[in-house]
Amino acid sequence: MAATEPQMRKIRGKRISMILQDPKFSLNPLMRVGQQIVEAYRMHTSASRAEARDRTMAMLEAVNIRNPARVFELLPHEVSGGMGQRIMIAMMLILEPDLIIADEPTSALDVTVRRQVLTILDELVSRRGAGLMFISHDLNLVADFCDRVLVMYGGRILEDIPARELKHAQHPYTRALLDSLPRLDRPVEMLAVPQRDPAWLTGPTIRGSSA
Repeated sequence: MAATEPQMRKIRGKRISMILQDPKFSLNPLMRVGQQIVEAYRMHTSASRAEARDRTMAMLEAVNIRNPARVFELLPHEVSGGMGQRIMIAMMLILEPDLIIADEPTSALDVTVRRQVLTILDELVSRRGAGLMFISHDLNLVADFCDRVLVMYGGRILEDIPARELKHAQHPYTRALLDSLPRLDRPVEMLAVPQRDPAWLTGPTIRGSSA
């Protein structure tokens, strides 16, 4: 039975949260970042403004933001990409949802900041016992960060495989994606380009040994 819109409002944010790709386009440019987190928290709780502010300060500290009182008063354009993504994580995790959907949460970050953000996200998710759905085109990152991988094409799951076995994937599309990645140990003049097959849209899902 489909949930009504009021029921969905209770689910969104409270039980399921989503970390979007780029905080520059996800945060309200006219509101100070702290007030945005306070608003998200108060929308789903009966907390007073003072209680929500204290909770927000604690959450900003939890994502390793130094001087949270100063950051609370900043506008989105005044924070760096890495800090903006940490603010987004704080906003999405403050309600301690059961499931967090992270859609390319580190694609706009450099390698060093990316690792820091992923470490923070992993620690917070593990501490709260939440589920994490991590969406990414970076297969190296997926293999390193995730437990289980679902490879999708045209809205269908083509392969379901443990992340540790990703390099042994069997589906032609997964193999093509892996072969298109640059490798320092196997340099080539031209990277492989996946050749799509219409049969992938109707074929069975390949499942790994532990999937």
